[in-house]
Amino acid sequence: MTPLAGFPVEDVLFKGAALRVEALAHGVLRIVLDRPEVRNAFNAPMIGELSRAFAEVAAIRDHGRARVLMLEGEGSTFCAGADLAYMAEQGTASPEENLENARELGRMFNRLASMPMPVVCLVKGAAIGGGLGLTVCSDFVLADPSAVFATSEVMLGLVPAVIGPYIVRKLGLAHAAPLMLTGRRIRGSEALAMGLAQRLTDPVESHEEALSRVLREFLAAGPGAARATRELLRRIAPLPDAELFEFTAHTIATARTSDEAQVGLKAFFGKAPSPWAPPGAERKA
Repeated sequence: MTPLAGFPVEDVLFKGAALRVEALAHGVLRIVLDRPEVRNAFNAPMIGELSRAFAEVAAIRDHGRARVLMLEGEGSTFCAGADLAYMAEQGTASPEENLENARELGRMFNRLASMPMPVVCLVKGAAIGGGLGLTVCSDFVLADPSAVFATSEVMLGLVPAVIGPYIVRKLGLAHAAPLMLTGRRIRGSEALAMGLAQRLTDPVESHEEALSRVLREFLAAGPGAARATRELLRRIAPLPDAELFEFTAHTIATARTSDEAQVGLKAFFGKAPSPWAPPGAERKA
């Protein structure tokens, strides 16, 4: 976690098994992913806690207490994607269980993208898979130049389905398609040029200084004006409708139990190349 001069923690609003929600000074709320031992990877409890936290933050009526939402990961990595045990569970779950899980995951991202106040995300280490999904649902990403962004699902025989609409919404098809179809890892200036990051930290400036400067830029806006502008942006670039939401949930639920995904996940867990990958293809996922 990054300590912020001028933004002391005033209260801990929620502390769960996978995250905590803090109220900082000046109306900044901070959600900290708190599973550093597994690089803040997603599992079912984290998905549930994030969904609950997003809903409760959005429902705060005193807009002065909730002017900016900040996302951060405890430790050296923002979010490395899905937890390995969670991936294995989903691979053996029933079609009905997989579909409901995909819907829950989709609701979580939708709640973040629907947040009434601006959302700032600090990315250190990596934002992979669902971690990247959190970043593209945010308004502003401050990233280390060495931070890695990727949707590695296709390399495992899976589909970046529920996060797909948000990737395309933020990056446009020209950048989203190569990212989603290859699983290639993006970092530094390329992430900045694509729009995965809005600013990179400077070696001469600490994370604390860089993040404090970004938060002050957003806090210069009137609370009501910022919320009205975020609603305007949602109208200009709409979020997935109900039909698309269901399509993405069915797509990932079907992919998880496919023969291809079973082969891909088995290879991944065994640290072996997928059978469809040519010699020399990048194996990282």
